[in-house]
Amino acid sequence: MRVRLLYFASLRDQAQRESECVEVQAGSLQQLYEAAQERHGFALPRARLRVARNGAFAHWQEMAAEGDEVAFIPPVSGG
Repeated sequence: MRVRLLYFASLRDQAQRESECVEVQAGSLQQLYEAAQERHGFALPRARLRVARNGAFAHWQEMAAEGDEVAFIPPVSGG
């Protein structure tokens, strides 16, 4: 299946892109992050991130579906 991954803040910097479309086997949102983490060398552990699916915050155990847009959101600091 094909999904679109969105990266923000430090993840965007490490991936050197804001988003990417990837072909994946059926899997959870957690598995999608783990694959992206391996591919891009993300330093942040999953426990420090929020995940959103199709514009709404989601649980890591949710399964991705064809055409989903999945955002990985790291903590940000303001100032």
